[in-house]
Amino acid sequence: MNQVRIGVCGWGDHVLTTQASKTKDKLVEYTSHFPIVELDSTFHAIAAVDRVEKWVEQTPETFRFLVKPYRELTGHGRPSHFPERSWEEIVKAVKESFEPMRLTGKCELMLFQFPPWYDCSQKHVRYIRKVKEAFSEYRLAIEFRNQSWFSESMCDQTLRFLTDEKLVHVVCDEPQAGIHSIPIVAASTHPTYSVVRFHGRNKAGWDQPGNPNWRDIRYAYDYSDEEISEWAPRIQSLATSSREVYVLFNNNSQGHAVKSARKMMKQLGISYEGLAPRQLSLLDWME
Repeated sequence: MNQVRIGVCGWGDHVLTTQASKTKDKLVEYTSHFPIVELDSTFHAIAAVDRVEKWVEQTPETFRFLVKPYRELTGHGRPSHFPERSWEEIVKAVKESFEPMRLTGKCELMLFQFPPWYDCSQKHVRYIRKVKEAFSEYRLAIEFRNQSWFSESMCDQTLRFLTDEKLVHVVCDEPQAGIHSIPIVAASTHPTYSVVRFHGRNKAGWDQPGNPNWRDIRYAYDYSDEEISEWAPRIQSLATSSREVYVLFNNNSQGHAVKSARKMMKQLGISYEGLAPRQLSLLDWME
């Protein structure tokens, strides 16, 4: 398998071919196009064990998931209709949920994406260490959304902290929209893994917490060929520091993620072996 693995965030909302797919077939179809996926539905609710087992069974042996843990573990709060549970109860439930994926080796990383208000402070550093200890069986990747972690005075210390704790720094491409966004810091903190997530560059739609339709606009962005090509040397550099580089596109508010991922594969000259068999339509043959 290639050292750089490219995929998108989630599989249910993407149009992969000109052929319509049933919801239950979406993951199977996805695995014929990409070798990795970000599992983001588990951020919104803890998945039942039998559902995770089904995802494991539906995917090829070489397929890998980067999983997002339930939202309360990253400070995003509890939805009002969800039961109130202790932190320890939530950790236990999340670990039980992902266990089938961990045992089969298909859970490559657990991705903790902290919210925009999660600033660089001692209490937040302590919490990350607490999370690392609680999920010691997993390899953790950390994504920040608050610029304070990468200010001129803190950037090197943040990277050193992640390195010392053996945590994977998530490199982000996102709008530069003030304190609630982070700059591109294309640095590796782990000898095995680097992660890059592409959120688009929709500055106008990035920070609108009061907008009820924010999901429809925040990640609405179509990367140009030039914007994709500027990332090639960064990704190649990360590949010299880490054995595996995972590149994930999240710019899907208007359906651009798959297109962007394919552009990146073409830019890097990447193709994959070990994908699921694929039913090609006429337009697929013309790619």
